[in-house]
Amino acid sequence: MSDTINQASRKGFLVDTARCIGCRSCQVACKQWNKLDADKTANQGTFENPRDLTAALYNRIKFVEKENAGAVTWQFFSERCMHCGDAGCMKVCPSPGALYRTKDGIVAYNKEKCISCKYCVSACPFGVPRYDGDEKVSKCNLCLSRVDGGMAPACAKACPTETLKFGNRKDLIAKATAAKKTLYGLDSLNGLGVVYALEGPPDSYGLPANPRIPTSIFLWKDIIKPLGILGFWGSIGAMLLHYVTIGPKKVDDDTGDKGENHE
Repeated sequence: MSDTINQASRKGFLVDTARCIGCRSCQVACKQWNKLDADKTANQGTFENPRDLTAALYNRIKFVEKENAGAVTWQFFSERCMHCGDAGCMKVCPSPGALYRTKDGIVAYNKEKCISCKYCVSACPFGVPRYDGDEKVSKCNLCLSRVDGGMAPACAKACPTETLKFGNRKDLIAKATAAKKTLYGLDSLNGLGVVYALEGPPDSYGLPANPRIPTSIFLWKDIIKPLGILGFWGSIGAMLLHYVTIGPKKVDDDTGDKGENHE
């Protein structure tokens, strides 16, 4: 499917971090709808749990802990796939249809077409894609089946404070701009499908200030690796040509009695 996005009809999220209370209803709803297994975790001295995205955890609430005059405060951040307008994962994926964009602008995936190359992991500026036990890609797909049925994603439906608002991306941005919110992701990577209203600088939430697709992945995928493969097959071809035109290498016979006279 073409990666051209109709910005007028593009769907997306607005995540208002000021509204999040860290209840993690979104995490539970996501697991229930997508039938994802529970993640085994251990207490590591923080209320944040789990500590990272997994193949069975498509979105999580990150606890940004701060100490002020001996008291600990939190800011909460909903971490998930950003559904970038210019998606690095799609750009580098060598298997057609493994990662694709829907008519609503959602970056979805097809596990059956995934070849386990993991290029998408290296190409994502946000470190989102994960691989499951079968070595197949796994990430948030915005509850594609629900969206196709005219419903909101499970996480947005379950959020009690309307931190997660799903709808037409342009409309969500217009309302947030009118409310004088500081927005992250408006234009980055041709516009993120998940736009954040932040209460602080992006780096305080672990977000890159200017997200870019790493050029190194294209250098490896498009130049270095093909040259390496070409060099390998070139060597094989040279050996075959030598065998055909000259023949196999002959081993000198050192067992004869060189220089000896036999009477």
